[in-house]
Amino acid sequence: MLENFTSLKEESVVDKIIKQIRELITSGQIESGERLPAERKLAKKLGVGRTHVRDAIRKLEFYGILKTLPQSGTVVAGMGITALEGLITDVLKLEKSDFTSLVETRLILETNAAELAALRRTDEDIVELKKAISAFELKIKNNEIAVEEDLMFHLKIAEASKNKVLNSLMLVITPDIINNFITYNVCNKQTELKAFQEHKNILECIIKKDGAAAKALMSEHLQDVSHFSKIA
Repeated sequence: MLENFTSLKEESVVDKIIKQIRELITSGQIESGERLPAERKLAKKLGVGRTHVRDAIRKLEFYGILKTLPQSGTVVAGMGITALEGLITDVLKLEKSDFTSLVETRLILETNAAELAALRRTDEDIVELKKAISAFELKIKNNEIAVEEDLMFHLKIAEASKNKVLNSLMLVITPDIINNFITYNVCNKQTELKAFQEHKNILECIIKKDGAAAKALMSEHLQDVSHFSKIA
């Protein structure tokens, strides 16, 4: 009988804030484009520290659910992505063995995203990609886990592809990629250093607008995690 039970994970304060914001958005109580209350007011209302609110907003921005605009504060980016973001986990109920399927899907999406990004990128895209690489490098130098910074580079490539469907699909699978990376300890100092150099090589191809080379390098870049997913 014991095997029928599953372990429970205690939700952090940040997770509880995220859950509440998402529920308000999906229920329509907070609409697309609507501005959230200021951090100070939100923290007071929730009875938590501003740091918790700030961390929750940062994570929701990472997944494309919220965005912070200059002089406008934090607003809801759109409900479509919000609904999709929980699809993999909440509806499909990914099992341990599905990590391989997730990585296979990522390979299909990201190789094509890299090719399209090289062909369609703007100067602004290059700036964002360089920022992502710099953030990744900083975490490595500080000996910190850089899973989110690693994947942010990939999300910026998806944005640069100018394919909204592809970009949305990347946002769908990214949370589960992060969870699996942490669960299986995919990243370490050695793999992150290797990934960092490969990111730089991919960026060079995108800068040069060499779509074929960018696609090939992205495929090569994802081979390690593809292999890992089959033995995890």
